[in-house]
Amino acid sequence: MDWNVFLEQAPSGGKTYLGWLASGLFWTMAVSLCAWAIASVVGCVVGVARTTPLAWARLLGTCYVELFRNIPLLVQMFLWYFVMPEVIPTAWGDWLKQDMPYLLTLPFAAQFSLWEFTAAVLCLGLYTASRVAEQVRSGIESAPQGQTSAGLAMGLTLPQVYRYVKLPMAFRIVIPPMTSEFLTIFKNSSTALTIGVLELTAQSRQISEYTFKTFEAFTAATLIYIVVTMTVIFSMRALERRVAVPGFIAQASGR
Repeated sequence: MDWNVFLEQAPSGGKTYLGWLASGLFWTMAVSLCAWAIASVVGCVVGVARTTPLAWARLLGTCYVELFRNIPLLVQMFLWYFVMPEVIPTAWGDWLKQDMPYLLTLPFAAQFSLWEFTAAVLCLGLYTASRVAEQVRSGIESAPQGQTSAGLAMGLTLPQVYRYVKLPMAFRIVIPPMTSEFLTIFKNSSTALTIGVLELTAQSRQISEYTFKTFEAFTAATLIYIVVTMTVIFSMRALERRVAVPGFIAQASGR
């Protein structure tokens, strides 16, 4: 094993192979965080819609969840990248495929287009939103029904009950499963390499191809994934303890 390979000069970009790994980690985090922002917002809206008394809202929420959750992620990635430019107006599609700028002026510059990055973010975000929606729905439904009745009896409207009673409780309950969903989106970001995004796994594969140091390249990537995931896990455990609902989550955790 030769770990000094990461200090060698890479053939392009004026970086070492360690710099390639740093670039891959940067774009992995960029894709994951942007996708998580979409997944959180869309997932919360869909999750709430699935618990409202409005039949049409529940139907739309269910259709969204079943559609995105039951199509393989890799298929969705290809649909976004290859099919989406073909179904929108021709001028827009041509701009996405040919004229969209390359990410060369941003930190850790990489030779892939903004559309590749955008397609990966949209795919991961909307796919994970279907999973987040289920977590939010379960969190809302796990709260005691008496809280809703009490809120309505106090004169609150249903939107106010969701805002001040149901959602604050639900978000505190679903912190552990939401942590798992973030870790899933972080690991699923590796599928972006199939459309040309040079994230961590893609950079590791490039290092392997250039240096023939396959073991070192993918071991380094594995260690980086482990460090990031463990950091997230311990951080979210601390947050979970801080916002735990007295007599609710604490008792469940104790059991």
